[in-house]
Amino acid sequence: MSGAHYDLIVVGGGAAGMMAAITAARMGTEVCLVERNPKVGRKLYITGKGRCNVTNHCTPEEALAATPRNGRFLYSAMSRTTPAAVEEFFTSLGVELKVERGNRVFPKSDKSADIIDALFLELKRLRVPILQERVSAVCLRDGAVCAVEMGEGKNRTGLSCKAVILATGGASYPATGSTGDGYRMAEELGHTIVEPRPSLVPLESPDPFCGEMQGLALKNVVLTVRGRKGKIVYQEQGELLFTHFGMSGPLVLSASAHMRDFGKEQYACSIDLKPALDEQTLDARLVRELGENANKDMANLMGALVPRLMIPVLLARADIPGEKKAHDMTRGERRRLLELLKHFTVAVSGPRPISEAIITSGGVKVSEVDPKTMASKKAAGLYFAGELLDVDAYTGGFNLQIAWATGRAAGESAAESIRASEG
Repeated sequence: MSGAHYDLIVVGGGAAGMMAAITAARMGTEVCLVERNPKVGRKLYITGKGRCNVTNHCTPEEALAATPRNGRFLYSAMSRTTPAAVEEFFTSLGVELKVERGNRVFPKSDKSADIIDALFLELKRLRVPILQERVSAVCLRDGAVCAVEMGEGKNRTGLSCKAVILATGGASYPATGSTGDGYRMAEELGHTIVEPRPSLVPLESPDPFCGEMQGLALKNVVLTVRGRKGKIVYQEQGELLFTHFGMSGPLVLSASAHMRDFGKEQYACSIDLKPALDEQTLDARLVRELGENANKDMANLMGALVPRLMIPVLLARADIPGEKKAHDMTRGERRRLLELLKHFTVAVSGPRPISEAIITSGGVKVSEVDPKTMASKKAAGLYFAGELLDVDAYTGGFNLQIAWATGRAAGESAAESIRASEG
């Protein structure tokens, strides 16, 4: 393998890397894709609970509005590769798509494998070789990219090239190959790395009752997150899960993307367990339940209102003994119960480790990258795409939309630059 040459080497076979390689190859560039895993698209297998939330069926402006971290940097790439263009791209590859709640776009089959297979087959059709190797360094000559090094020690080999696209992902989910290698390589090439932090991540709580309800999933509840001054930073209806460390599930992961200042802020979560009923209606229902089951213990009566695992926690927090008869309930006890059903508070101490995050916030500083071309301002012939950049968005297909858009921009720009150099 040593001594082989390609016009362009794409490092990383995830969403951004595959899109970059396909784009450049379609433009007639001789491309090689290097991926350390045995298969490409490993992280795509787990997105959208294994169904792959490809993009969001919205305008480029709406996609940018859902990107709190350096959304403006993505304006050019997102305008050229819109969510509609991504849908068209996959449809042209034979993947039927559908739009679900929140404009989330999925393959009709609900299988992420269909997205990965479509990309893989297109790479195959374009005769793009895929090497299973770990790239250890990008080499420069006179300030310009000239090769990549692969492997370790005596097994180290090299591939010469005219350009490199780094699309190695962030530091989340290291089991999928996102080990932060790209940060190190970018830094070695003169780039500044904004400290990677977890985003779209479960939350830890000091409240012991979370562990007591471990495994309990609540559906159709409303989660509200407030900052130190009581300002609502997130509010949405959906599903969450109690765990041994705190909370997880779709609502919690989405909320975490809005909770960006754990160092300065103190966040408080509140769950409305009965969002369909206002307080007055819910109170009337409580009165009715208590009247119709006057001789029942409260521990038994509560089964009509909340899941079994939650009953002892709710009663303990409302200071109501489980063996208390419904007819002995005081107005004050009923009021406390009502308050908990509408505002079940959970303290939050911080996010789980970055290895458990779906997305990494932080990465290559965007002021050092050309927003139109994704080209490095530090090294000629070097490009970036995807999660390696210091951009991230909320859940809903927006992070993959960023991967496709930056991947295509990098692939196009690298191919055009190579073509121009051949003059």
